[in-house]
Amino acid sequence: MHRSWTLAFSPLLALGAFLALGHWAPARAELVILVDGNVMKAADFEAVGDQARVTLASGGRITLPIDRVDRVLDDEYTPPPPEPPPAAVAALEAAKPAMMLQFEESQKIPDGPYGPMIYEASRRHALNPQVVAALIHTESAGNPRAVSRKGARGLMQLMPATAERFGVHLEKLNDPKENLEAGIRYLSWLVEQFPNDLSKVLAAYNAGENAVWRYGGIPPYRETRDYVKRIYTTLGLTVGRM
Repeated sequence: MHRSWTLAFSPLLALGAFLALGHWAPARAELVILVDGNVMKAADFEAVGDQARVTLASGGRITLPIDRVDRVLDDEYTPPPPEPPPAAVAALEAAKPAMMLQFEESQKIPDGPYGPMIYEASRRHALNPQVVAALIHTESAGNPRAVSRKGARGLMQLMPATAERFGVHLEKLNDPKENLEAGIRYLSWLVEQFPNDLSKVLAAYNAGENAVWRYGGIPPYRETRDYVKRIYTTLGLTVGRM
């Protein structure tokens, strides 16, 4: 009787040990968005120097210059919640605290060693330095030499392709001044595309402006929605319906 129980359940015990050791996990899937607008579904993405190695979800691997990559996003779709009644939407919008996106002289210099630099760059490009500082806190925790697995670099975690769009080359992306210049110029441009809409500006910084235009708001990517929430929390704001 005892022997029979052991034989019957030992595969389950082995599976439990396998799971406990962390060998059972859902495969990571990512969207690799190229600067020409093409999108690849990837099982894995790795930035190595000035190259990007992409393991395709359909099989095979390709290597391409990192400056051909515009964005890399976790491919996690979050279904939108049911539409609330119009009156509830209006009440929610009215209750949302305002956050000015434009620069005003009364705005404070952000805390931290790069606060004065953030303030001056924000003033040049007419942006609220507190918004910039909150974004940097989320992106790099203020580390000018931060490099993500996806290839984003510096204080504002810019992809090389985005930095090139705004006048900064790859080799200068770890320079705090150059990184801030390109990142704040990009953020200022996004404010022009989405006037007075902080959530869309932040979503576009993370997922790209094309994704925000395509979905008419924050894209249904869990990564992007969590990103917007984290920055709102840093700013002391409450995110409305997403």
